[in-house]
Amino acid sequence: MAGNLFVNLVAPDRNVFRGEASRVRAPGVEGSFEVLYNHAPMIAALRVGPIFVTTPTGDRIAFATSGGFLEVAENNVTILVESAEPATEIDVERARAAEERALSLLRTGGEDLDRTRAERSLERARNRLRVAMGQVGTKR
Repeated sequence: MAGNLFVNLVAPDRNVFRGEASRVRAPGVEGSFEVLYNHAPMIAALRVGPIFVTTPTGDRIAFATSGGFLEVAENNVTILVESAEPATEIDVERARAAEERALSLLRTGGEDLDRTRAERSLERARNRLRVAMGQVGTKR
């Protein structure tokens, strides 16, 4: 019989999730992956994307994250991220405004535009919108 993982999802400003899970799905820099009970020890770099935690009761909790690291050791999953928001806490209008600001900067930016920073802002805003709207994994 399978057991559970203990998950600790931490952002610099708060502990976002702490509890048991039957599985965790994360956006690795080399592709998404899933962690189940008795997973081999590992450390993985994460990109901007959704993290899904499935609780022992089968509820699936989605988090919009902005990259970081995940470590698995002895059925403990520690996830350290730059930022994380549960889907239920995402302010959709604020995320849309951030997307529009980033798009505007990219369209009209001059020589002093930090293109990489603007593209990263756009990627984070779109990730928040997809997670909030439950459309993760679909094209817009």
